[in-house]
Amino acid sequence: MPPPVDVRGRPAAPGVASGSLYHLQEEQVEQAPGGDAASEVEDLLTAVTSAAADLTRMAQDLDQDSADIIEFQIAMLEDDVLRAPALAAIEVGQTATEAWRVALAEQIAEYEASDEDYFRARVVDLIDIRDRVTRHLSGTVAKPLPAGAVVVSEDLTPTRFLESDWTAGGGLALTAGSTSSHVAILARARGVPMVVGLGDLDLNGHRQAIVDGDLGRLVLSPDPEVQAYYRRVTADAAQRHARESRFLHKPGRSRDGEAVQVQLNIMDPSELDGLEPDTCDGIGLMRSEFLFRDGAALPDEETQFRAYRRLLDWAGGKPVTVRTLDVGGDKPIAGLTPDGEANSFLGLRGVRLSLARPEVFKVQLRALARAATAGNLKVMLPMVTVPEELRQVHDMFQSVCAELEGEGVDYALPPLGIMVEVPAVAAAPDLFAEAAFFSIGSNDLTQYVTASARDNPAVDALCDPAHPAVLKLMRGVLDFGQHSGVEVSVCGDMAAESRFVPLLLGLGLRRFSVAPTALARIKATIAGTEVLDCNPADGGASRRHA
Repeated sequence: MPPPVDVRGRPAAPGVASGSLYHLQEEQVEQAPGGDAASEVEDLLTAVTSAAADLTRMAQDLDQDSADIIEFQIAMLEDDVLRAPALAAIEVGQTATEAWRVALAEQIAEYEASDEDYFRARVVDLIDIRDRVTRHLSGTVAKPLPAGAVVVSEDLTPTRFLESDWTAGGGLALTAGSTSSHVAILARARGVPMVVGLGDLDLNGHRQAIVDGDLGRLVLSPDPEVQAYYRRVTADAAQRHARESRFLHKPGRSRDGEAVQVQLNIMDPSELDGLEPDTCDGIGLMRSEFLFRDGAALPDEETQFRAYRRLLDWAGGKPVTVRTLDVGGDKPIAGLTPDGEANSFLGLRGVRLSLARPEVFKVQLRALARAATAGNLKVMLPMVTVPEELRQVHDMFQSVCAELEGEGVDYALPPLGIMVEVPAVAAAPDLFAEAAFFSIGSNDLTQYVTASARDNPAVDALCDPAHPAVLKLMRGVLDFGQHSGVEVSVCGDMAAESRFVPLLLGLGLRRFSVAPTALARIKATIAGTEVLDCNPADGGASRRHA
């Protein structure tokens, strides 16, 4: 057996997995004999239809986030623009398989050359579509990944991930890949450790591997010392999880007795299944864009109303904060978000897009006003930049309520707050005193303050939420909230990382909003933290009194 090899990449999904090494290589194309153009066209169209049917069946048994990824692929398969070059190539003599792969190669090259990280991360979805249709043309099936293995590959397509059995363990080690790809999102959701960006690997002779998704590490042929170390890491993680779980049903409270609210970030109502309301202080962020799926019809008022009511019914009187539609940037929706923006993160997104599309926005506001009669609903606006945007939405909300009253429909006007994610707001929170509450979106605030994209691995080190400039802005917002009586929470990823909890408490934060999977861990970390004042300028700490 060769000596151990320790390779470093980028962490994409946390956890540790060890097992047999399985090298997944690119599928070999089986070229079927060509027929006349008419039969080749029919073969291609049949293969595309069959591939879409596969995906539709797969989506039926998935959670909403996973189904959204599959529906993205279905929408692409149903796009005439994607098929047109292949059909044209068949007419001039290419076989269906040749024409399809050449057409997809051109599309893949365009995505790879894009300035937008979003499109570069979607390359693997195009590869997934390419290979699935090709298999239908050749009559072959994909070989299943072995259960419990550490899979090494250049990249992995979302459907290969979803069609694999991860219940026996296993992990992913990708020589390329992206932390923002669909398969990375799936791996994090399912607890499959994953590392990307490992570069060229010599796997010759290696049979066993350990993937460390926390450190971004792959160890080939680990020796007994490394194996023993990771056995201790795994055992410690299990003990830590058991210890943290004891705090799940307890109220948030620091070691020195300060009360701290811990609420939930929800992407889809299904995340609440099996979770009791007494585990949290309500829902601090409900991302309403789960209702607005790319390639699907825009949700009508009744669909949205039922979704918001479900949250309020679950919460049983605890606050539920629904963020209005936040698309654009890395979340485009065909027919709603603009095409071809030079810099979509600085373009028409969030509340800017909602105000530009009042016919869509008013439907959402009507549904929210109706749902507000059923519980403690709060509405939050994303990407607010100037006070006029808040006033415009408030006026539109009042207009919608007047319409409902005229129709004899029950309604209520919920409190209207804003996300603090644009530096212009964080630097001058007093200009937004009309907002009922603030919620700091640390992800966007950090990338805008540091001028470093949050999903670009090349600038990972710069996109640091603990940068003194970011902390200074957050401290200013928290101080303004304390002095003015305006509630301030943090709902970005920073709030869900244990290492930042003492820092955030020291800045004055008393309202965290985190993913359900982080709830027990953050409560446990708060319980073990003595609140010390944090000075963003020098990193110093002293006892802080609220």
